[in-house]
Amino acid sequence: MESLLVIEDDLGIQKQLKWCFTDYEVVTAGDRKSAITALRRHEPKVITLDLGLPPDETNASEGLATLQEILSLCPQAKVIVITGNDDKTNALKAIELGAHDFYQKPIDDDILNIIVQRAFIIAKLEAENSALKSTSLDDNGFIGTSPQIQQVCRMVERIAPTEITTLILGESGTGKEVIARALHQQGARNDKPFIAINCASIPETLLESELFGFEKGAFTGAHKTTKGKIECADGGTLFLDEIGDMPYSLQAKILRFLQEKVIERVGGRQEIPVDVKIVCATHQNLQGMVADKTFREDLFYRISEITINIPPLRERGEDVLLLARYFLNTANQQTHRNLSGYTDEAIDALIAHHWPGNIRELQNKVKSAVIMADGKLVTADDLALFNLNEEKIALNLRQIREEAERTAVHRALSMSDGNMSNTANLLGITRPTLYSLMDKYTIQK
Repeated sequence: MESLLVIEDDLGIQKQLKWCFTDYEVVTAGDRKSAITALRRHEPKVITLDLGLPPDETNASEGLATLQEILSLCPQAKVIVITGNDDKTNALKAIELGAHDFYQKPIDDDILNIIVQRAFIIAKLEAENSALKSTSLDDNGFIGTSPQIQQVCRMVERIAPTEITTLILGESGTGKEVIARALHQQGARNDKPFIAINCASIPETLLESELFGFEKGAFTGAHKTTKGKIECADGGTLFLDEIGDMPYSLQAKILRFLQEKVIERVGGRQEIPVDVKIVCATHQNLQGMVADKTFREDLFYRISEITINIPPLRERGEDVLLLARYFLNTANQQTHRNLSGYTDEAIDALIAHHWPGNIRELQNKVKSAVIMADGKLVTADDLALFNLNEEKIALNLRQIREEAERTAVHRALSMSDGNMSNTANLLGITRPTLYSLMDKYTIQK
C-alpha cells in the first residue's frame, strides 16, 4: 500500500482525511519538523500540505517554507497544497515553487481523492520513465533491469572509453548493433563515423570490394576509384556484423588489416593506413567453427579481446514488459494512436511467449497490435502470439492420431487391469488389432 503524507495541524481535518484516503497508508504531521521527519522515514510519493501551519496559521509563510524544504529533500514528490477558499495568491505561489497541484477548502472528499489518485499515477509514470532512461543504452530500445542486462550495461561503460577489440555474441534480434553503437557513442570517437557492414547480407564476390574499396579499372564496371567501408570509418568505429558469415578466403585479409591497421584497395598496390576502433558481432558459435576449420583460429582470438554475451529475451524475466511498454509508446507516436497499456491476459501472453525472434519480434508484434487494437488496451488477441513448435505438432495429423491411440490403449489396459479381452471391448477393436497396437507402440501388458 502506498504511503500518503498528510500535513495538517487541525486534528479534525486529519481524522477526516484518514477516512477519506482508505486506499493508502495515511501518515499525518502537524508541523514542519514532524513533516520532515515523516518524509525521511516513509518517503511518500504524494503529500497533501495545508499552507496554514503553526506558528503562522493565519498566513502561508510556514507552509511555503515547508514546501520548499520538502522539494529540496525529495524533488520528485507530488505536493498538493491545500489553502483557504479565498487564498488563490498563495496557491499560485506554491505552484511556482514546485507544488504539483492545489485545492481550496472546504474539503470535498471525492474531489480531493481524485486529485491524489491522479498524482500517484503521474508519480508512477515518472518513476517508470526515469527507470527506462537509466537502463537504456540507446534510443532504439536496449532497455532492461534484469541482472544479465545490467551486467551488459556495466561492461559497455567499462569498454567504451578503451580501444579494445570487442566481440558481441547473441541470437538474432537481441540488439547486437545497439550495443555496438553504444560502445561508439560512449567512447572518445563519438564525433567520428560509425560504419556498420553486415557480412552475411553482401555476396561473397562483392564483400571484398565493399570492405576495402577498389581502384579504377580493377574489374569490369570499376569506372572510378572508390573507398571501402573500412576506409570510410577512419577515425571512428567499424562494426563488422555477422562476422561468422565472412568467407574463409577473406578472413586472412581482414586479419592482416586488424594487425597492421593498413589496407590495400582491390586492384591497388598502395598501403593505406586506417585508424579505427573494431567491434564485431555474430550469432554463430565461433569456437565450434574454429574446430570445424570454417573460421580462422588466429582471427577468432584477434577479434575477441573481450566478449559481451547478450542474453535472449526469454531469459530476461520481466524485461519483456518494460520493452513492451517502451515499444507501445513508440508505436502510439508512429501510428497516431493513444493506447494506454495491456490487458492482464496480454501481459500473461507476453511473459509466457518464447520469443524466438527476440526484441525484433517483440517490437513487430507490439506495432501490429497497436494498429489492430479496437479498445484502449492491447489484448492477447491483438498480439497474436503463438508457439511455432506447437503449431507444427497441431497440424501433423499422423502424430496426433498416434498419440491418441497410444494414450487410449494405456488407459483401457489400466481400467481392465490388463485383461486383453476387456481392453479390446473397451476400445471397440478385436484382440489381434489390440496386440498389433501394443506391438507398434511398445506397450507392455
